[in-house]
Amino acid sequence: MSHTWNTRAETGADIPAVRDIVRAAFPTPEEALLVDALRADPEAWIDGLSLVAVDDDDRPVGHALLTRCHIGDSPALCLAPVAVRPDRQGTGAGSAAVRAALAAAGRLGERHVVVLGHPEYYPRFGFGRASAHGIGLTIDVPDEALMALTLDAAHPLPSGTVRYAAPFGI
Repeated sequence: MSHTWNTRAETGADIPAVRDIVRAAFPTPEEALLVDALRADPEAWIDGLSLVAVDDDDRPVGHALLTRCHIGDSPALCLAPVAVRPDRQGTGAGSAAVRAALAAAGRLGERHVVVLGHPEYYPRFGFGRASAHGIGLTIDVPDEALMALTLDAAHPLPSGTVRYAAPFGI
């Protein structure tokens, strides 16, 4: 069932709802703890890049987060986590939040985004295999799971190893 979702930047009042969404969407609380740790990390957190998809009563049901990382020495963004309340999964709420987050990043002048995720899901947003651009990680992951996207065609993806914010532990 598809739905047209409104999206907006997370506000302070949304923090408990975002925590609940992330906890409900994943099998362990680790991702919710990660969001809290990223929110507290001034080197990772970028105001305006935590986006929510909201229902008709302006209650968050989906969330997408972009935080600072680097590809080699080049600043980039990491898309993680993306979460939707289980009862709203499959409705487009996650896609709406991701599209809103990428658009917000572009408006801020950000150029590159990486994601470690489902290779069937993220290409719909323009992500492609990171290894094709010489981008890798310090840990072993399936090659097709690490993807990258340039938000500005005038600035192609750099090559190098992705350095995540400290809370990721990678």
